[in-house]
Amino acid sequence: MRWSPERLDQLERAVRDGRRVAVDRRGTEYIVTPVRITQVAGREALIARLPMTGDEMTFVLEDLEGLRVLGEV
Repeated sequence: MRWSPERLDQLERAVRDGRRVAVDRRGTEYIVTPVRITQVAGREALIARLPMTGDEMTFVLEDLEGLRVLGEV
């Protein structure tokens, strides 16, 4: 997935507003609540929580196959 400045802004707004996102990684879709964008081993990553369990997951941005902010038009 290519991370254009507009796409990264969309993700940053979702983090700031607490909007759920659908993240596609390795053929699996995760519906998560983004917490923050950070660096992990020198790579940009999204830290997010699973709504049902509250468990934190880390998604390296360059490894994602897709991302949708839910509820956006």
